[in-house]
Amino acid sequence: MTRLSFRASRSAGEVSAALTRPEAAGWLLVLAHGAGAGMTHPFMESLAAALAHHGIASFRYQFPYMERGSRRPDPAPLLEATVRSAVEAAASLAGELPLLAGGKSMGGRMTSRAAAGSPLAGVRGLVFFGFPLHPAGKPGTERADHLADVDAPMLFLQGSRDRLAGLDLLRPTVGGLGSRATLHVVADADHSFHVPVRSGRDDADVVDELARTTAAWAARQ
Repeated sequence: MTRLSFRASRSAGEVSAALTRPEAAGWLLVLAHGAGAGMTHPFMESLAAALAHHGIASFRYQFPYMERGSRRPDPAPLLEATVRSAVEAAASLAGELPLLAGGKSMGGRMTSRAAAGSPLAGVRGLVFFGFPLHPAGKPGTERADHLADVDAPMLFLQGSRDRLAGLDLLRPTVGGLGSRATLHVVADADHSFHVPVRSGRDDADVVDELARTTAAWAARQ
């Protein structure tokens, strides 16, 4: 892993990033963190390692508020600008590797919002690790309205027990996007991709499923 930094936007300063690139990489995924935990959260680190095992390099990065040590996310325009800057920074390191972009929960949603505004240069597909379709206990689909304006293929990786994306709402939402969108449901997983002991699996098994599914989907793009 290589530690890096880049400028988040014209108004914001430098933010941290980390490049994990296996020798046999076939893709580079620009990977944003969720609202409550940064790029060094154990889930993000284990996901980067699992993706590398399956041939996908990753460029993890911080949003400005997380870099400052704040718990309050930046306004959406700054989050989206940071996504764009991260894609540009990753592209400068990618060489011949094609790009994917996405992230965990809010990071994936902000990536999709940026892509809905205008295509992310060089990005061939978006990957969402737990798309936050609605707040817990407040079902709705308004957070997905912008996805109709995303031209790139999209992969939704969602736990069957995710309280931020009821499958009764997510399935028709993804289906309404047509052939551009693919939904993969992770059995027994919650929004953090934890699974109960009774499932017979552990978190490492789930993270490997996420990485393996992403690699197989990418190979079809």
